[in-house]
Amino acid sequence: MVQVRVLGIALDAAQQHLVLLKPLDGLEPGAPRVLPIWIGSQEATSILVALEGERPPRPLSHDLITTLFATLDSRVERVDVTRIENGTFYAELTITTPSGRQVVDARPSDAVALALRAAAPIFVADEVLDEAAVPAAFAGEEEDAADGGSGDEGRDDEAKLAEFKRFLDDVDPEDFQG
Repeated sequence: MVQVRVLGIALDAAQQHLVLLKPLDGLEPGAPRVLPIWIGSQEATSILVALEGERPPRPLSHDLITTLFATLDSRVERVDVTRIENGTFYAELTITTPSGRQVVDARPSDAVALALRAAAPIFVADEVLDEAAVPAAFAGEEEDAADGGSGDEGRDDEAKLAEFKRFLDDVDPEDFQG
């Protein structure tokens, strides 16, 4: 398992939402990668709300679940994206409860939304990264050059973003089926 952070939310060419997960710096050998996971628009909104630290006027479903956990003296301990089968990602929530630790099956989008609200770490199985991750350069997240930069970072970022957008235009969720 590799610990990841939520890089953000993106749209593919078909206007489908993706959550982008990136291994924490230094935790993954080799070239940096990003894991795109297709999610629904409501889950994308919920993740964005959590990332931006906003509080909606009425609780979203993930806010309600977080409140229920707190009321029951429970909390999300961690999230694991465990596998990918036929293009579908699977995740597990590890929840600490008064009766002990429980592991619950969850959609990755819901698990990520809950992890962000609980400040819980997110992990991805090595096999999932190997099968479905893309080079981080596509997401404009390539590591800085060893020379400290050339002063063209803005142009480099724009080129990386354009390359990532081209990737999203051409990629299809079926491309990640096993």
